[in-house]
Amino acid sequence: MSDSSVSNNSPRENASASSLEDDKLVDQALKGNESAYAKLVDKYDRSLYFHIRKMIKEKELVEDLVQEVFMKAFHNLSSYSNEYAFSTWLYRIATNHTIDYLRKKKLQTLSIDQPFKTGDGEMEMQLPDTNFSTDEPVIKKERKNIVQNAIQDLPEKYRLVIEMRHMEEKSYQEISEILDLPLGTVKAHIFRARELLYKALVDKKDKF
Repeated sequence: MSDSSVSNNSPRENASASSLEDDKLVDQALKGNESAYAKLVDKYDRSLYFHIRKMIKEKELVEDLVQEVFMKAFHNLSSYSNEYAFSTWLYRIATNHTIDYLRKKKLQTLSIDQPFKTGDGEMEMQLPDTNFSTDEPVIKKERKNIVQNAIQDLPEKYRLVIEMRHMEEKSYQEISEILDLPLGTVKAHIFRARELLYKALVDKKDKF
């Protein structure tokens, strides 16, 4: 662990009790304590939801963006320095991640049929015809099978929530009610399931 890690830094002056508690939870999470990170997720879940909700119109996508922010934070937890409050660090990640999402969405919605203006007049976007690839349907099917197999290999408690969320498109609240689990537990399970899937798919990336 580098000198910038939370465990090697002295507490900030005038830090609140809540912020100091966060630092302890981060330190425990870095040592492999999953429940410590789950507590951080539960603590900041709602506030991040409303923070991101102010930035995007699609209400139904906010929950997933929140989960992606927590995943990104988890991956970069060792780089967190308690020179600043954990909440400040987390909100910065949330803001940047949401801005990236909006940028990508804007690029994806750019019309390829209508001409666009340039300094030299109007131009049309020409895209290569990819329909010639007779292997494309086979490749897509193979990718789908790899993902489905990876999901089936998950521990049951993680497989259930990921299937309900991404295949049945149930909300976090619906999953909580169906499985009779606290909402925070459901979100923690989905977070962990995505972590395991990511690792599994990275191991199989040569097949994609």
